[in-house]
Amino acid sequence: MKDEQAFLKDVASHVMQVIRDEGAHRHIRFRRPDSMCMHFDLITWPGYLCYTGDMGTYVFRRLEDMFEFFRTDRRDDSSLNINRHYWSEKLQAVDGNRHNGSAMQFSADKFRRVISEIRLEWIRDARDTLSKEQRRELWEAVDEEILQVLGDDDQGYAAQIAARDFYWSADGMSSRYRHGKRGWEFHDLWEYSFNDYTHRFTWCCYALAWGIKQYDEAKVPA
Repeated sequence: MKDEQAFLKDVASHVMQVIRDEGAHRHIRFRRPDSMCMHFDLITWPGYLCYTGDMGTYVFRRLEDMFEFFRTDRRDDSSLNINRHYWSEKLQAVDGNRHNGSAMQFSADKFRRVISEIRLEWIRDARDTLSKEQRRELWEAVDEEILQVLGDDDQGYAAQIAARDFYWSADGMSSRYRHGKRGWEFHDLWEYSFNDYTHRFTWCCYALAWGIKQYDEAKVPA
């Protein structure tokens, strides 16, 4: 809802310009009257839709009329209902911008949430095996060796490597191969996805839902 409200604020003064409207062949532009800021175009041809504008370029493929495809997630209420997971599966191409040319990217928030949840589970399970001081040391070790590494690079490589290499034991030994001794480490992190949809792709999805809605409403006889 927060993303939707931000999008609606961005396009509050946008107007629609119909450049071409011939069946599945369309070119519809949305922009502020005296500015190209936050503008976007929706261009369709049989089987394809191209969104292009300030938030990048995304090409989708699914139905003969792609406006019909993006209408399928509408509801009766006035909210814009987007389906980023399903819609992203229909992507054929995105712009080549090195930083923004993707529908998804590493999310520090998702990474932090997963690591924090596993750490909390460790602390709860260790109440009978570790002292209060040892639990505090384990908690702080995760902070210092992993979570504080976040932000050093956009893709979170350093933090993910730190999590993969992390090992803590109550006696301070670093070896993972001590018979009868238990250490704490992050197993099977590969099972988690630390990616999330980019702000640009999310904005694009709202633009698709909103733009097609504006187009449809303009088609309704007065």
